[in-house]
Amino acid sequence: MKLLSVLVVSVCAFLLAPQVSHAIDEHTGTLESRPQGKAGTWVVGGRRFEATDKTELEAEYGPIKVGGCAVVEYEGKSVLFIKSEEAQKCPK
Repeated sequence: MKLLSVLVVSVCAFLLAPQVSHAIDEHTGTLESRPQGKAGTWVVGGRRFEATDKTELEAEYGPIKVGGCAVVEYEGKSVLFIKSEEAQKCPK
């Protein structure tokens, strides 16, 4: 009986606990502004992202420059990657 009670409580706690999402999201848009270096505020497609020294930059489709197309990969508030992207993949 004790085992059943523990099992029921455990299952209820698992089902009622908030779901923790560790999904990596992406945002693609025109790079509107960026800091001098890597760390700081980047504005991509109207959204602000705070990059840190741990954020990785990838210039796969050319330099990451204002006016170009960029993709930001982030998890929660953590910016993981900022990459150049093909111009045709940027929303107009």
